[in-house]
Parts: sequence; C-alpha cells; structure tokens
Amino acid sequence: MQQLDDLVREAQRTLTICNACRYCEGFCAVFPAMERRLQFTPGDIHYLANLCHNCGECYYSCQYAPPNEFAVNIPQVLAQVRGGSYRRYAWPGPLAALFDRNGLFASLALAVGIVGALLIAVAVLGSWDALLTPAAGGNFYQIIPHNVMATAFGLVALFVLLALVIGFSRFWRDAEEAPGGIVQPGPLGQALDDALSLRYLHGNGNVGCTYPRDDQSNARRWFHHFTFYGFMACFAATCVGTIYHYVFDWHAPYGLLSLPVILGTLGGIGLVIGPAGLLYLKLQRDPNTADVKQTGMDVAFIVQLLLTSISGLALLAFRETSFLGLLLVIHLGIVMALFVTLPYGKFVHGMYRLAALLKNALEARRPNLGLGGEG
Repeated sequence: MQQLDDLVREAQRTLTICNACRYCEGFCAVFPAMERRLQFTPGDIHYLANLCHNCGECYYSCQYAPPNEFAVNIPQVLAQVRGGSYRRYAWPGPLAALFDRNGLFASLALAVGIVGALLIAVAVLGSWDALLTPAAGGNFYQIIPHNVMATAFGLVALFVLLALVIGFSRFWRDAEEAPGGIVQPGPLGQALDDALSLRYLHGNGNVGCTYPRDDQSNARRWFHHFTFYGFMACFAATCVGTIYHYVFDWHAPYGLLSLPVILGTLGGIGLVIGPAGLLYLKLQRDPNTADVKQTGMDVAFIVQLLLTSISGLALLAFRETSFLGLLLVIHLGIVMALFVTLPYGKFVHGMYRLAALLKNALEARRPNLGLGGEG
C-alpha cells in the first residue's frame, strides 16, 4: 500500500492548494465537499476521489496546473487514488490485484476458460450432440439444463454479492459514516438522483463535460446512459424471465414480442452503443487528466460488456439454427466471466461513487461550522 499512501499524500498537497484558491468551487461536488475541510484524512481522500467524475474541467481551468511549479492536477491524482481504492476495499484482495495488473488479458482468459469448462460439462452431461443440432423452438435447456444453469449462476451471484457488500462496507467505514446514513430518505434520494441523471457530467451551463479533451461535450454522459440503462434492461429481462419460470411456470424460450425478449433486446442494443462510444472516447482522452495505468482495467470492462451484448444478440438472432448451442456456451462463458470480475474492475466505481454521492448529500445537510461551501 506504500504507493497508494504516496498518492494520498500528493492528493492532500494538491487539495490544500485548491482549498486556498477555490476558483473551481462551482464545477462539481468535489469542491464544496473539499471546502468543508481544513485538512484531509486518508478516508477523506478516498471519498473525494470517488466523488470525482474525472471530467477534467478543473485541470483546464487551473492556473496552478503543470507546468506551474505547484503542479496541481486534481483529475489525475484523484483518478490514481480511485484506482488504488478499488484494490484497497476489494475482497478477496488477491483477485483484485490479478485483474488490476493484467486487465483485458485476465478477463478474456477467464472467459475462454469458462467456455472450455462449459463445453466439458456439456460433453459429460451427454448433450454434445444437442450442441450441434438445432434445438426445437430454440430451446437452449436441451443443451444445458435449467437447474445446472441456475445453480452455477446462483453460486457466482452469491459470491459477487458478498464481495460487493464487503467492499461497500469497507468504503463506508473509512468514510466515517454511520450505517444508518445509507437509508436516510432525503440524502439517499438526492444521491440516486445525482447518479441516475449523471448530474456532474452536465458541465457548467448544461453543455457537457470537458472529456475526452478540453472541448465540452455531452457525448460521455449519453454513452454512460446507454450503458447503464442497457445493463438495467438486461437485468430486468433476467428478473422477468425468473418470475415467468418460477411463479407462472412459463418456461423459456419466450416469443420475440414477450417482455423478457423485448427488454433483453433493448438492453443489448444499449450495451453495444454505450460501451462502443465510451471505448472510442477513452482512446481519445487527454492522458494528462487520467491514470493511464488503469486503461487495461477500464478497457477490459468495456470489452466485456460489448462481448456480452453482441453474443446475446447473436444468440437471439440464431436461436433457431444449428449455431444455437455454440453461441449459448460462448455467451454464458462471457457473462459468467463478467460477473466474476465485477467486484475487481471498473464496475465497482459506480458503487463507490454512489456511496460518495450519498456521503456528500449527508454532509450538505449538516452545519459546516463556518468552513465555507454549502450551508
């Protein structure tokens, strides 16, 4: 953790300079939150790092940015601390280090390994012939039985949920907030509104943020919306399908105009448009405002989302053909790899950022003891 400790000290230095200047106080939530403090604990730094949306606007406006001798670069140092916080709070820690160091390679290797394991499982279960034969009505349960699929993904989901809960609790503990603050209706509603509307990607004057370069644009915000709501539509499709199966005894495959298929299709399209756009912007971004060491992790998550959506849409399009079995195994392998890596990759930034927005909403409602910022 020595490198992370050094980053925290650098963030403390630059934020102290910012706190004396305050030129950027209206740019985003980071600056009012910063101004509520006279000094910064390591917990404060991790909180502010995850409150930052890495838009870069303060960097382009700062008179003390490099090559000035003060070398103030808030977006970059907070991005570096943010990456360290993913490892700091992750459970189990060694898995976080694995995906952090290898990024895209580790994620793709995991997906290939899971696909191979599924192929072996299909052979052991005696469904090898079904793998290469068109299933009646596109019924993929003829290839992998429902109970096998549900058990495997259920166990993975429980592990991922446990890892995410532990990570969130560690972050919240370092933020020095009481557990009850998580469920306070007013602050929680404000945090959800800020997160779901991507309020801090609107920029000054609602013209977007300075990303990937110093020109303001709403592209990043819209691609994030496509990604998030596409993901949620796919999740909703899974939930509806589960209700159909266990409550109404309606078994897949479902018709093209059924609710699960419509939600899944819309979600898949969103998860093609959003991640593809975010990947393009990431490759164009200004390296001066980013932590380039996180590129592998960031790209890995985006590519996993793209592969998940593309393979899912292909599975739907070819479910009446002999490609069904192979596409099913490939899609399930990619989805399971995505699930396993959720607590250790870019996905967790959404969870910690929501926690930071919640803490910000809680703080904004407290007396600030005359330290400036919001009352």
